[in-house]
Amino acid sequence: MFLLGILQEKLAEKVSTSTHYIGQIEQKNKFPSPEMMERIAAALEIDTPQLFSMASYTDEAIRRFMEGVTNDLEAALTEIIAHTVEAKVAELKK
Repeated sequence: MFLLGILQEKLAEKVSTSTHYIGQIEQKNKFPSPEMMERIAAALEIDTPQLFSMASYTDEAIRRFMEGVTNDLEAALTEIIAHTVEAKVAELKK
């Protein structure tokens, strides 16, 4: 997998961590410490704030991010609606 055009293996090597940890960050399962963010930014040859800038990401990465957010929102709304309907049906059956 690529993060800003660099392979996980190369990035992990540059910041002295595992590819598993880099993958966890990429998949949003882990959030790096401020120190690790500085090391990642240095390895990517960018300023730390650029890690949070959409300008640093490819169009494909932005599309995947937006798709992920949309899917998460859709799942959350579906769950809320189902719970609300079930509660209302239960209330009407009383």
